Amino acid sequence: MAAEHATHASFALAPATRAGAVLAGGAHVTHRDFTDFVVDGRPLLFRLADLDAVSPLAADVPPVIFAEQVRALLLEAPAPLPGGRYLVYGCPECADLACGAVTAVIERDGEDYVWRDFAWQSDDHPDLRLNGYHGLGPFRFRGAEYCEALTGLLESARGTGARGRRVLLIGARAAVLNKLAAALRSIGIGADIGDDPAEVPPEELRAYGVVAFGRAVGEERRHEVRAAFRRAGAEVAYVDGLAPVIPLLVAQTEEALDRRPEDRRRLAALRATEREAVVEVSSDCRVGLTVYRMDRLRRTHEHIAFDDVLSRGSHRLPLDPGVVRGDAFLVARTSGEVRVAAVPH
Repeated sequence: MAAEHATHASFALAPATRAGAVLAGGAHVTHRDFTDFVVDGRPLLFRLADLDAVSPLAADVPPVIFAEQVRALLLEAPAPLPGGRYLVYGCPECADLACGAVTAVIERDGEDYVWRDFAWQSDDHPDLRLNGYHGLGPFRFRGAEYCEALTGLLESARGTGARGRRVLLIGARAAVLNKLAAALRSIGIGADIGDDPAEVPPEELRAYGVVAFGRAVGEERRHEVRAAFRRAGAEVAYVDGLAPVIPLLVAQTEEALDRRPEDRRRLAALRATEREAVVEVSSDCRVGLTVYRMDRLRRTHEHIAFDDVLSRGSHRLPLDPGVVRGDAFLVARTSGEVRVAAVPH
């Protein structure tokens, strides 16, 4: 039975990103673009503590499957799980229920759509007492608003593919460019190495979301590249590589690919001084803070400066002066998000 006495909540959809990463030992975290559910102006994912997951509305699934997921949420197809339950967030690496997923009962109540009984589920029948998200929902959405958002998504998704998820790398050090391209491809981001985008057809330039410059690229060359993208009508973000450190450059690229408004990000800001890092989070979550430093011999050193749960708000985290001396850079990560900052010296 649909929840009674629930007031209406607003329903909307918004682009979201689960940032990938290159980890120590060669492991990697896959980049995923998806559409998130926004309830009463706030991403629903943010209400689920430190959950690393994506919605079923992922940008990289085939169009037919994407359409099936949308129609399922519109209740135009039978529920995929027993008890009228639908997957709301799943594993970003494999989408297998066995890895665990957030599910909910979705049903009609007159003209309204109701999402209720949220639970963490890893088999066909969740235990609501042990694994239910108590206090989350039920949410009652006005049918017209709900249907308009989902059917509009279906229309806008046709023919878009993975536009904007490619990166163009421009630099002088071939070895670094090749390693960075391989690292980005390993986490699901298309990466090309180029030199003269003026020779590239405009429709191909419009497929890029980021242009990353190496430190040796001069200002005149950068101006020419930007002009070529402007002529093509391509809206891209530009990244100035901080240092030839592959995990750092991957993090910079991921940060640039995330085009969400600031108020839709869990990791709201990262700033650095010589003595501390200032981290702002918009909801309770675990934050990992890594320092990358290059010594005088251009060797890279990696140091985990912080890894713990932070409550919503701004936090000052002390930095070891011995770790951040010289050219040092911070990478902060939380569930699927990343921020980068240089340590002043």
